[in-house]
Amino acid sequence: MKKIFSIAATAVAILCAAGCQKFVEGYDVSPNSPSEVSLEVLLTGTEVATIANYTGDLARVPSLLVQQTAGRLFQYSDFQTYDITESSIDESWQALYSSGMINAKQLIEQAGDNNKIYRGIGRVLFAMNLGLATDMWGDVPNTEALRGLTATADFNSAYDSQQSVFRDIQSILDAAITDLGTDPTTNARVPSVDDVMMGGDAKKWELTARVLKARYANRLSKRDASGSATTTLNILDGAYAAGLADGSSDLMASFGGATNEWNQWFAFEDSRAGYLTMNEFFLSLLAGDPRLPLYAAGSATDPVGPYYASLDSELPLVTYYEAKFLEAEAAFRANQPLRAATAYNDAVTANLTKLGVADPVFLAANASEDAGSISLNKIMTQKYIALFTQGEVWTDWRRTNIPALTANSPAFITEIPRRFPTAQNERLYNSKAVVVLDMTQRLWFDQ
Repeated sequence: MKKIFSIAATAVAILCAAGCQKFVEGYDVSPNSPSEVSLEVLLTGTEVATIANYTGDLARVPSLLVQQTAGRLFQYSDFQTYDITESSIDESWQALYSSGMINAKQLIEQAGDNNKIYRGIGRVLFAMNLGLATDMWGDVPNTEALRGLTATADFNSAYDSQQSVFRDIQSILDAAITDLGTDPTTNARVPSVDDVMMGGDAKKWELTARVLKARYANRLSKRDASGSATTTLNILDGAYAAGLADGSSDLMASFGGATNEWNQWFAFEDSRAGYLTMNEFFLSLLAGDPRLPLYAAGSATDPVGPYYASLDSELPLVTYYEAKFLEAEAAFRANQPLRAATAYNDAVTANLTKLGVADPVFLAANASEDAGSISLNKIMTQKYIALFTQGEVWTDWRRTNIPALTANSPAFITEIPRRFPTAQNERLYNSKAVVVLDMTQRLWFDQ
């Protein structure tokens, strides 16, 4: 499971080598007859694309915006001043559609009813890429997207509202859970080593889908504080009943020792040393925290530390401790302070356990809350620390304004960005694109 990038070389070559058509609106059609590619190759390629999307710029830039890291040189010094242009995020937009969603869609369709476990994994991966797109840009192509795969190719796709995209994500994940619960013996083929994320374990994928459902139910905390809390708790109750009990089912991005297998934070520092360092705000928050030596090498002039940014460090995508933080926040909003406190204590403990940190003194001081002492600030601050390297931290900050951050100054704009600008190729080539260049314009979930 470590050698994900070398394993996927064949998949990438088949789906995009020989020249995929020039990316236009974030969805593409391969000239290489992807219907002839095996399910195994499709699955590996889709997983690698998803890992790249979740652990590349769409993780690094959010970490900068919420002041966990700081941009020091060249393009990242521009990002530090919020000078994020339509061209600087264009490649990330393209990757979500042209290598993430398009491959997931092909996997779903090719798997069909005879290979429901493959189809279920494809649905989870599609939901993850679509979710990342709407988290960063809001309204995005969905129902009309990826039509380059059809005989009547159309590269001008309308934008769906974020509200409808969130509904579709929930429906996709529901369908995935159904697929993943099927008897493997009724499948013509089942994944194994080609599943570089979970090794073909359908139950782990089902639990991942359930936590993702809770994540996106909780997205609506500003739109419907009470309703989203109730829905989130119900989903998590279902996840616990289905077997979610610890970090053994965490969805992690794995890497290896060869150059084309490297952890993306490590690879970024290797090729762009000094572009991105730790942020003084985050380091001060971590003072006295046993996770500090894992997160940071030392000072604010140093890059991200060894636990997350070594050559083959695993990176978290969907975890048990995230589920417990979701439970704590939702329970707090639902006026269930005892459940909130218990879930919070479990979340902090689970995070330290995942990192291999044993510090009973720290846990006694930071994971021993009760119904009278728990607060939303404690929940979200510890989640902000625990979800380091994940784009979720930017979304959480936009929902809760925790931690309290002051915009960088001097800067291109006077506020911390709430969204990315519309990608350049969308503005130029999609006649139906909804173009928004104002990064202070709030997304639907943020209103």
